[in-house]
Amino acid sequence: MPCNEGKLDRTLRIIVGLALLATVFIGPQTVWGWVGLVPLLTGLFGFCPAYKLLGINTCKI
Repeated sequence: MPCNEGKLDRTLRIIVGLALLATVFIGPQTVWGWVGLVPLLTGLFGFCPAYKLLGINTCKI
C-alpha cells in the first residue's frame, strides 16, 4: 500500500481518531466512539482506501 496521505492529513486523522475513541471511555460513552478507529488506523498507516478510489493524494513524495 503506497502512502497517499500527507503529514498534516495523517496528524489530523490521528488526533480526531484518538478524540473519538476517548468518548468510548470518558464522556457520553457511546458506541459511536469506535468510529474513531477508522481515522486513527488510516492516519497510522498513511493509506486511505477512499482517497485511492477518488484519486486523491496529499502525500508529497
